[in-house]
Amino acid sequence: MANLKSLFKDTAIYGLSSIVGRFLNYLLVPLYTATLSAAGGGYGVITNVYAYTALILVILTFGMETTFFRFSNKEGEDPQKVYSTVLTAVGMVSLLFVALVFAFIGPLSEAMGYADHPSYIWVMATTVAIDAFQSIPFAYLRYKKRPIKFAALKLLFIVLNIMLNLLFFLVLPSLYESYPDEIGKIYDPTIGVGYAFYVNLACTASITFCFWKELTEFKYGFDGKLLRRMLSYSWPILVLGIAGILNQTADKILFPYIYKGGNAHEQLGIYGAASKIAMIMAMITQAFRYAYEPFVFGKAKEKDNRDTYAKAMKFFVVFTLLAFLVVIGYLDLLKYIIGRGYWSGLKVVPIVMAAEIMMGVYFNLSFWYKLIDKTIWGAWFSGIGCAVLIVINVIFVPEYGYIACAWAGFAGYATAMLLSYLVGQRYYPIAYPLTDMAKYLVLALALFAAMTLLKDYVSIVVSLLVNTLLIGVFMLYILKKEKFRIKK
Repeated sequence: MANLKSLFKDTAIYGLSSIVGRFLNYLLVPLYTATLSAAGGGYGVITNVYAYTALILVILTFGMETTFFRFSNKEGEDPQKVYSTVLTAVGMVSLLFVALVFAFIGPLSEAMGYADHPSYIWVMATTVAIDAFQSIPFAYLRYKKRPIKFAALKLLFIVLNIMLNLLFFLVLPSLYESYPDEIGKIYDPTIGVGYAFYVNLACTASITFCFWKELTEFKYGFDGKLLRRMLSYSWPILVLGIAGILNQTADKILFPYIYKGGNAHEQLGIYGAASKIAMIMAMITQAFRYAYEPFVFGKAKEKDNRDTYAKAMKFFVVFTLLAFLVVIGYLDLLKYIIGRGYWSGLKVVPIVMAAEIMMGVYFNLSFWYKLIDKTIWGAWFSGIGCAVLIVINVIFVPEYGYIACAWAGFAGYATAMLLSYLVGQRYYPIAYPLTDMAKYLVLALALFAAMTLLKDYVSIVVSLLVNTLLIGVFMLYILKKEKFRIKK
């Protein structure tokens, strides 16, 4: 239990930065959806461009975060040499990427549908390159068990981002109406949605200076032989990562190309805004991942911890199901995060949240092939899941729109999750408490059904009160089932 307590403590710190950060970042959603109309497609542009950047970030880091943890904890390896080699490799790849984008900015922006706004592309390309480089010092902080600095820097970025967005989307536009000559020197209303990208670049670049210690207080060195060994480990993780991120972003990248309606960016904006409400599940998964990855690899050098991994899986499922019920139970309040023009997309929230739960379970399952250095399996699982997602999008989005995107993500994650479990039980069997987890799932589904049916027959106030009681039922069941086990 000492191991689990350490995991829970780090998860709480990482979770605080993730959840509080995401909550603060949610302030941008009502800001964007209030100042950028759904019909204008501005939020659709943000959704589309950020989908590209998420994919590119995975490519530029090419699995080196996980590889860093694996090799730093490997017997006979020098952690400082591993860190220096990884940092140099990711930095050089990021610089090359930026150079190529600037060299081919014209055809790139045209192919992506932004020929009139090439700045969107080069600004975000520069931002994602810096972000990729920063991912290694952030990983180093996790390796050194420094979650407080990690959390502080993440929150600093969020605060800077929010302040500058409020300035350029709310304060300056308001002042411009009264003082166009003076304010016009620092604000151009024709840039519009472009300010979201400029602000992101400024904030990301600023955080780099906070890594002074992590970038200077060690001896730089580059070991080509070490890098080749790391690449043999990381390339399947890269394929896995690309497939995994495509499960999250392929719909938003493909949508403008395959949707048959003439308002693709409007519909994409509605889908993107509504999906933000479901992202509380992504916060929990991300927080758990930040703590769980160094925890697992750090314990890999010790005795077999399969029982600990099984317990961690159960608690992950329990708390994500609780989060699911909380969001659904209070959706009538949470919907005010986005503008009224985007409420038509709320029907995707439970689907997207369910998909995020399965993604988290898949992440937990993924450690069996990482621990035995068979990461190629992850590439296969994620690749097949991604193929399922893309096929469903291509077939059904033209007719059914963004609701097909949500179900495609659900199907893709379900496929990868099931494949990882079935194959993993053969090569690295773990006795997961399936019966206990199934009971929690059945109860959560029953309570979800009750919440959904009830809202059609009672007022919002009554619905919220009853939903609170139903959430309480789930929590009491958790305490009854797990209390005596936690005391052990």
